[in-house]
Amino acid sequence: MKVHPGVKPAVWGAVVGAVAFTVVGFSSLGWTLGSTAEKMANQRAETAVVAALTPICVEKFQQQTDAAAKLVAFNKVSSWDRRALIEKGGWATMPGSNAPNSAVASACAEKLGSLT
Repeated sequence: MKVHPGVKPAVWGAVVGAVAFTVVGFSSLGWTLGSTAEKMANQRAETAVVAALTPICVEKFQQQTDAAAKLVAFNKVSSWDRRALIEKGGWATMPGSNAPNSAVASACAEKLGSLT
């Protein structure tokens, strides 16, 4: 069987072009795999949930009796222990949940630390 002499270079050109197109697409054009897109969506959703729930945690802290004195005491606690204090106080436990959200507790502690 005789193949036209221009077929081999055309096939190699198509293969090299497809590889180059794929490399450029994933590196410069922002293409992602489905699994990567799903991970990014989950991270964004978690960030949005924490951003939405942090003001609730801060408000719950500020609604307690003698909140000003407790805020002063909160600021005396080391930054390492603040999240645990928020979790123990129940302010990071949202309605419908029976356990504190550690990401919300961390964000709440950071927000309360900046209130002084």
